[in-house]
Amino acid sequence: MSPDQAAELLAQIRDVAASLGFQQLAVTDIDLSAYQPHLDAWLARNFHGDMDYMARHRDLRLHPEDLHPGTIRVLSVRMDYSLEKEQSLTPLKSRSKAYISRYARGRDYHKLIRKRLQQLAEHITGLTGPMGYRAFVDSAPVLERALAEKAGLGWIGKNTMLLNKKAGSWFFLGELFTDLPLPIDEPVSGHCGSCTACLDICPTQAFVGPNQLDARRCISYLTIELKGSIPEHLRSAIGNRVFGCDDCQLICPWNKFSQLSNEGDFAPRHGLDNAELSELFMWSEETFLRNTAGSAIRRTGYEGWLRNLAVGLGNAPSTIPVLTALQSRQQHASAVVREHVAWALQQHERRGVKV
Repeated sequence: MSPDQAAELLAQIRDVAASLGFQQLAVTDIDLSAYQPHLDAWLARNFHGDMDYMARHRDLRLHPEDLHPGTIRVLSVRMDYSLEKEQSLTPLKSRSKAYISRYARGRDYHKLIRKRLQQLAEHITGLTGPMGYRAFVDSAPVLERALAEKAGLGWIGKNTMLLNKKAGSWFFLGELFTDLPLPIDEPVSGHCGSCTACLDICPTQAFVGPNQLDARRCISYLTIELKGSIPEHLRSAIGNRVFGCDDCQLICPWNKFSQLSNEGDFAPRHGLDNAELSELFMWSEETFLRNTAGSAIRRTGYEGWLRNLAVGLGNAPSTIPVLTALQSRQQHASAVVREHVAWALQQHERRGVKV
């Protein structure tokens, strides 16, 4: 394939990607050596917490060609997911309502984007003939933000998110590893400047410095990845955030340029963008499984769901629905749930409320 043919092929690939709903596609090589010191330092400080897989698959993350032999290029794509232009922190002040991270309110993005990447690969194969490829959507040891930054989709900001001057950070990433010798796109420069808004607003002070996140204090980690008990000293700071946290994106000035998604699958289901903590806490396991079918929320499991909601209820106003909900789970079969319910009730007692 000549350089001109490769450039023409890439132009066609970008057109197909756009038709499949991707807002941007860019290409990079597989040399991630520049990111190795940062990853190793992060792991050495145990900032990954209980996410043992981060260390276990460290080498695969740094060597895409080992994860999928034959890979010489990575097609990195992004897809906008926000349905709200408003960057308000007001929902976090409605303490009786559950705050669920924007990305998780609709259907699970993994399946949607993986399907689109598969369609993209099939289109490319139609143009080139058989090729080696593998699609990834946060589903394997892939340094997706590093690859996206190298490809020029944005820069990794101080909040560790990928930021784009024209789209902020409300977008999903996906990758298509391939053996096609496509032209490589150029990285873009960073534009965080002296701004530290994301670092300053973090409720649990999880950022120890610019682009230095201690996941063990991050609310997304605590409410999704962590199994068992949430450290007691962090529970009050979690507030009403019951699945994930968006604070460092909501405060980011670049998100005023974010674009709204037109993907229907990303629309909130079951009122998860405006639900009462007490109502969600009363879901049976059957209801939880039914209402979270095809949802990223499934990742936390029913026990984790109740644990997170108990913390939110402990931080909520001492209303009859809140107290009644907590009292109904005092004898729950899960020791983890009972522990967090007891803590929540203690918070209300400390405010002088008889429970």
